[in-house]
Parts: sequence; structure tokens; C-alpha cells
Amino acid sequence: MTVAPDPAAAPVQPMPDAQTVLSVRHWDDRLFSFRVTRPSSFRFRSGEFVMIGLPGETGKPILRAYSIASPFWDEELEFYSIKVPDGPLTSRLQKIKVGDQVIVRTKPTGTLVIDALLPGKRLWMISTGTGVAPFASLMREPETYEKFDSVILTQTCRLRSELDYGDDLERRLAEDPLVGEDAAVKFRRYATTTRETSDRMGRVTDLIESGKLFADLGVPPLDPAHDRVMICGSMALNLDMKRILEARGFTEGANSKPGEYVVERAFVD
Repeated sequence: MTVAPDPAAAPVQPMPDAQTVLSVRHWDDRLFSFRVTRPSSFRFRSGEFVMIGLPGETGKPILRAYSIASPFWDEELEFYSIKVPDGPLTSRLQKIKVGDQVIVRTKPTGTLVIDALLPGKRLWMISTGTGVAPFASLMREPETYEKFDSVILTQTCRLRSELDYGDDLERRLAEDPLVGEDAAVKFRRYATTTRETSDRMGRVTDLIESGKLFADLGVPPLDPAHDRVMICGSMALNLDMKRILEARGFTEGANSKPGEYVVERAFVD
């Protein structure tokens, strides 16, 4: 007698483009980061983003653009995310644990890459919220320090706890095997809050226009002859920074035509 196979006993089919979660860290009740396996053939430029996600109830994956927070040479992929209670993806993504699987589409893209900027003296990386993620990659990219004499990361968040991920990045940078020595000389981070009292407060755009940012750091105001700017943040930050820079003579760059500044619009915040 032939016995029909039990459908319930059929092996679970793996998700296409699935990668295994290696670690998860919750920074506060709104932010978390996680690391997943990296496909052996996957190549990207530091600063680029990919589509990641989870299967939806209908079987169709729910995907969103996430900047890769690890540098191109890292053997794992790191991502930094906000938690949205009713978000189609992040409401579920925030619950992942080690051993789970996450979809990672291996077609990187984005404008926050060194190639999209003209040669310059100082590199400014302007971020709010989870917009710091691509800069987490770029600050550990050897080319960043080869091409610029000074690298300045600004991070503006509402609360002090929202700066913890950036604090950790800055601490670990000194121990980085590839860029630690150069970063010790060239890298600076300027973190501010807008709601909770901290050592430095205020929106970075206001601090730029008032001149306080440059006075605090002891550097000249933004000048397209020397400065190059990367922007990744809220839509309000993106628009305000574009206005500030273009009023000073900066032109927006792209992969096909480098300029004095670039802006990334695709990230979760």
C-alpha cells in the first residue's frame, strides 16, 4: 500500500534572499540594530542601501530601504532601525531574535558614496535619527580618510538615549583595525538633542546658520571650495540642508555627476 506523504511533514521552503540574524541590540524603546549573515558574492559601496524585509501575510514580502551600517569589508551586514508600533515592517522586525531569517535583496544603490562627491578638504556627514546608519559604514571606510583631511559627523536626535548608537560607533572607531589610527586624527562627532537637555542642544540647521557649529568645532563656515557634505535624515532636514547649501553655492552630486553635496532620501525614520 502506498501512503501519501503528510503535507504537514513537508520541509519548510527557505525564503528567497534570506539571511540569518546573528545579533540584535535594543538601544532604547524606539531604536534597535541587528546583524545578519552576508552572502559570499554580495558586493556594495560603503554608504549604499538595500531592500530588506519579512514575508507578509499573503506571502508577498514587505520590504523597505535600509542603509547598510557596516563597511564594505565587514563579513556581516549591520542595520539600524526605528520601531514603529503599527508599522507594516518595523512592528514585526523589532521582534526578531538570533537565528531568525530576514530578507536582504542584494541590489545595493544610493547616492551617499564617496564617488558622488568632488575632491575636497573636509567631509561633513549630517544626520538625524536612523539617518546615521550610512555614516556608520562610511566612518569605517578607509577611502573616507584617504580622500579627506577632516571627517565630521553631526547627529541630531530628540532624546539623549537616541544618541547611544552613535556614541558606541565613536568608541569602537578607535579600535577599528583598518581606520582607527587615521580616525583618531581626522574624525570628529558633534551630537545634539532637541528635546532632552544634553551637553549640546539644537537643530543642526539652526547651529549652522547661527555659526555656533563652526565656532564649537573651530572650523570655517561651509565653503564649496573646500567642504563636501552628505545628508541623511528627516525630510525636513533634507530640505533645509539643501536650501542652506545651495544658498552658499553648493551643487548636488550624483553617481553620474559628482558635486559638492549629496542627499539620501531612502531610509526608515
